[in-house]
Amino acid sequence: MTALPEILPARGAMRPGESAVDLPAAGDVSLYFVGRLRTPWKERRECPRQGDLVDGPLCRVEVDPRWRAALKGIGGHAHLQILYWMHLARRDLVEQSPRSNGETSGSFALRSPIRPNPVSSSLVSLVEAHEDHLIVRGLDCVDGTPLIDIKPEKCPEAPVPKPPAVPV
Repeated sequence: MTALPEILPARGAMRPGESAVDLPAAGDVSLYFVGRLRTPWKERRECPRQGDLVDGPLCRVEVDPRWRAALKGIGGHAHLQILYWMHLARRDLVEQSPRSNGETSGSFALRSPIRPNPVSSSLVSLVEAHEDHLIVRGLDCVDGTPLIDIKPEKCPEAPVPKPPAVPV
């Protein structure tokens, strides 16, 4: 799998009430894209606002050859958390008016893809697990989106929390 070139979305027009900042010259960390997400949506405007775990289309989570051994045992999980990089998202808005209704919110108060670090997370149902890819339902991103990580929804080794004590 080849690395994605750095894609900088256009810094075009903003809606009334929105504001942007200058981005830092360099980032603080590096990420390894571990694969690609294959979905039916070719453009951002086609993507659903949130994936559907039950009736959503089948999507493919492709894992780069160097990371495929990390899929061992994943078939035992019904649901997975998929973390991905929204490579087409603008990154400089700090206030947004997502519905063009004049109401403005800070980017951290929204689930918009427009944010300083466009990391997204989707809870998906695992339909099939293969040595090099997964078939899932519940994604909501553009075809070809870079995959950051895959995690089981719940860790089977995690202790079960005790309910809080109720005063008598």
